[in-house]
Amino acid sequence: MIPVTRRITGLKPTGHLHLGNLLAAVRPMVRDQDAVPTVAFVADLHAMTVEHDPAALAELTREAAAIALAAGLDPRRSVLFAQSQVPEHAVAHYLLESTATFGESQRMIQFREKAAGQDSVRLSLLTYPTLMAADILLYAGAGATVEVPTGDDQDQHLELTRTLARRFNARYGETLTVPRGVRPSAGARIMDLADPSRKMEKTNPAPGGVLFVLDPPDVVARKVSRALTDARGSVEYDPLGRPGISNLLAILGALLDRTPASLAGAYASYAALKADLTDAVNAAVAPVQRAYAEIRADPAELEATLAAGAQRAQALAAPTLAAMLGRMGLRAA
Repeated sequence: MIPVTRRITGLKPTGHLHLGNLLAAVRPMVRDQDAVPTVAFVADLHAMTVEHDPAALAELTREAAAIALAAGLDPRRSVLFAQSQVPEHAVAHYLLESTATFGESQRMIQFREKAAGQDSVRLSLLTYPTLMAADILLYAGAGATVEVPTGDDQDQHLELTRTLARRFNARYGETLTVPRGVRPSAGARIMDLADPSRKMEKTNPAPGGVLFVLDPPDVVARKVSRALTDARGSVEYDPLGRPGISNLLAILGALLDRTPASLAGAYASYAALKADLTDAVNAAVAPVQRAYAEIRADPAELEATLAAGAQRAQALAAPTLAAMLGRMGLRAA
């Protein structure tokens, strides 16, 4: 049997989706959904690793799903669901926790960074990379291979997933296909406008440098106009020496499908570059915002879409989970 290739993408609802999420995760998912069967989910269980407001989490979950649909994800061709609606994820998580080690989890860079300086850390912050592995490996069985779009900061988590798949197979018999990572073609690492030393993040407590997908045009214009540059005046692409202006060129290049270096020579001033970047950002998000408003105007239809997606996801995940349970000496439900 020729294995089916699936691409797995998760969107974490820890904040509003930003331009980097749109360019690096959502757009490639939409672009490739005809070429590669796509499983997309809103990773609401991952959002519970830190203190959260339940009502806000539910709203952000709906928002992320609606943005994916508004950007062109077709729920008839692709599978879209909320992670918590598919209990197989939680069960597979525990099975993989019984395969992983404490040391592996503790060595995860993101855990060390997020736990640093805190007196109390949720256990789920330590174990969520194993849940991420479950999210992937559930769809990497029963004759299926899996691709996972990753950025630099997710390489360690993907490698843990690959390690756990190999270890499970060695201990219990060939059950899981080892997944492979794929890089997005553009927008993989868009930096914060106000602090180009840090990646643009949903959870930044100072959101003035974050371009959110749902930002209105005047807010986009204000954020871009205030973007950090330098005092040299010339427009050059030099990420190490001139990170601010290089970040603006990188964002514009990702939006226009051009290399940042090729754009640099077209601008004699920061003002001209910022004006074009503002126009390009608003042109990219405007159709998404219009479709998003229509989707959110019918909440029952959105819920029905997610419920249908959850049923399809369960049908894909259930055989793999049953095989895992059986291999480990447990009875499948």
